[in-house]
Amino acid sequence: TLRQLQSTKAMQEMQPRMQEIQKKYKDPKRRQQETMKLYKETGINPLGCFMPMAIQMLVFIALYRALAFVVGGSPESLVGLSQRVYDWSYLSNAIPLEQSFLWLKLGESDSTFILPLMVGVSTYVQTKLAQTPSATPQQQQQQQMMTWMMPLVLVWITLSLPSGVGVYWVVSNIFSVFASYMVYGRSMSWRNLLPIPAATPNKKPLPEKQPDIQEEAETTASSNRQEARSAHGKRRGRRKKRR
Repeated sequence: TLRQLQSTKAMQEMQPRMQEIQKKYKDPKRRQQETMKLYKETGINPLGCFMPMAIQMLVFIALYRALAFVVGGSPESLVGLSQRVYDWSYLSNAIPLEQSFLWLKLGESDSTFILPLMVGVSTYVQTKLAQTPSATPQQQQQQQMMTWMMPLVLVWITLSLPSGVGVYWVVSNIFSVFASYMVYGRSMSWRNLLPIPAATPNKKPLPEKQPDIQEEAETTASSNRQEARSAHGKRRGRRKKRR
């Protein structure tokens, strides 16, 4: 939801001040007091970015348990349920239980494994884009673990659920990705999805400069002249001493 994304962005912008509090106050009690004071000043609810996710997880668990109980191991039980739920013929014709979407039969699990893969990829992208910079290495490790664990769990669940649930997850994740882009804007880095080291340009080594023969000859001649002058000066000094 937009409210969840806005709370996440506000928490992200508040991270530098949180780090200052952690460095300044070593006492855990005083640190907690200053942290709550900061939340009150900025008007941020620390549970604002977690409550919608917790509610969604409760709904998903209830949906999973309800479908598992209704199906009871055989898809034929859905037909009996439809006969009891839809007492009017026009409703059963308007909202049939057995529908298909693309290659999927929404009342059955996907045997091609394409839908579970789409659920995993879309969940990974949505989770990765919604991450905030962690204040501690422990929080960063937990975020990294959840980034991979959540898609894998949903892939495993999608394998045993009707395809309609997987389609709902994919569509929901796509809308969440666009909502993240609208909230974060340019501050959202798409390269963080798959961290690939930047390629370094191949620079050709410059050829070593060959010494100029003429310059080398002039340098040698100059040094020889200086040595000859110094030797000549020493000889003249000796002659003067003899006289």
